[in-house]
Amino acid sequence: MKIRKINGTDLEKMLAGGLSNIKTHEAEINDLNVFPVPDGDTGTNMRLTLENGLKKAVSSADAGTYMKGVSEGMLLGARGNSGVILSQIFKGIAAELAREPWVGPAELRNALIRGYKTAYSTVLKPAEGTILTVTREGIEHIRSQLDRNTSIDSIFAMYIAEMKKSLAMTPELLPVLKEAGVVDSGAKGFIVIAEGMLGALRGELVSTPESTAPTEKPQGPDLSFFDADSTFEYGYCLEFILQLMNGAGYNHRFREDAFTSELSKLGDSLVVVKDGTRIKVHVHTKRPERIIALAREFGEFLSFKLDNMQLQHNEHIAKTAKKPRSKFARIAVVNGDGMKKIFSELGCEIVIDGGRTMNTSSQEFIAAFKLANAETVAVLPCSKNIYFAARQAASMYKESRVEVLEAPGMAEGYYALAMDVVDSTDPDYRISQMKTGIETVKSVAIATASRDSEMHGFRISAGKAIAISGGEIVAVADTPEAAAGIALTGLPDIADAETFIVFCAEPADEAGKEALAETVSASFPLADISFLDGYQEIYRYIICAV
Repeated sequence: MKIRKINGTDLEKMLAGGLSNIKTHEAEINDLNVFPVPDGDTGTNMRLTLENGLKKAVSSADAGTYMKGVSEGMLLGARGNSGVILSQIFKGIAAELAREPWVGPAELRNALIRGYKTAYSTVLKPAEGTILTVTREGIEHIRSQLDRNTSIDSIFAMYIAEMKKSLAMTPELLPVLKEAGVVDSGAKGFIVIAEGMLGALRGELVSTPESTAPTEKPQGPDLSFFDADSTFEYGYCLEFILQLMNGAGYNHRFREDAFTSELSKLGDSLVVVKDGTRIKVHVHTKRPERIIALAREFGEFLSFKLDNMQLQHNEHIAKTAKKPRSKFARIAVVNGDGMKKIFSELGCEIVIDGGRTMNTSSQEFIAAFKLANAETVAVLPCSKNIYFAARQAASMYKESRVEVLEAPGMAEGYYALAMDVVDSTDPDYRISQMKTGIETVKSVAIATASRDSEMHGFRISAGKAIAISGGEIVAVADTPEAAAGIALTGLPDIADAETFIVFCAEPADEAGKEALAETVSASFPLADISFLDGYQEIYRYIICAV
């Protein structure tokens, strides 16, 4: 079947196929991570970005209208570098199709060209051998073969075939890929999406095994808004579905009116719906245990949800309370409860939990900018993975001046805060001092290799300790402490270091701390060493030297 034109409805179906396909291959794409530590999340970031685009878009037969919604959703939900670049590709596609109710061969060709060009323009220093190269070569290598008689499905098939050829060559363009023996994960992810789109266009089913599709970490309430001294006025919101039971030990004389009457004595905002032998209940109460006991007389719960409304109320009030607009505010993204506490104690106004893989979206950054309510906002991404997401959010936000500092890790973010001159009224001076902190500190992160590999001249076995500095593996050893010692002594200009701060993962390992202290002291006998509980994931130690 030759498909000559597609509209917004077709594009919605195609993108749903792309989303389904990347869910299926998400773990595979994550595993293409070039570092042998378990933090590869390219597939997850691309999936979440596309997923947000489809959620935000409103169905429309008009191609331009529908793609505008998809692009806006992806821009706000973009996660990680791969997600940001993906959102920029679709931004270009949407811009090209803005006034097109239907998409024919010429429109599709032009949209794919504008898509890669938009993505290239976003990256300050575009690297060849990435998704940028693959999307560019995919369309440029076939554009001369296309005419108005070429079908849409044929264009997609040719586009995918050329992208696969380009993908196979990415290790030749990026030495880090060749050394690791992998292809570019972002490019692979985009091809997977395109294959899903083509499959959906052709009417082929694309299934998603639920067991293999990682899910986004649920965002629960902030428990810090309720403690031992809090008042408890609002009670609980209790919802459940009760299955009435026939077995021995249950009361078989259930009457909806009587049950409702009893519940009304224990709470308000009451809704009781009987559907055959199942009862759906919603109630606000301060005594949920009494309602639970009453319900259990008649049956068992099929589902159950209990929320502390006082906690929700306190959190809402704190986050929506109008506060005076400040001159300057700092936002940092970290991982680990200890790190959140440390950054907060350094005075950072807003500390975002980036999760294990530090994949904060542009939308989350924008929400933080609003909450900061400051004339100038300094952002410390503390991860290269989300630098572009932060920059994209900054470019979209017009209510404040937003400066995204190139803090590649939490060590650099820590020293940026430490160097900030908080009593200064000059935002440019404060930002310059924070940049000095980033540039001054030397850092090494220690992790455990999750697989066998060869990288940066090292033959690495799973379970070995690896030291990473400046984005490269600089040491491999049997123990984290030994890897740290080798890495630190090899850092440039390290001889004059006077202070070492070590952020430790959970649980605390006193023997490991002692061994690391001895290792550092042996090479730097006059230096001070301090240990802080960062409870960060992935990295056993993050070591700062100044």
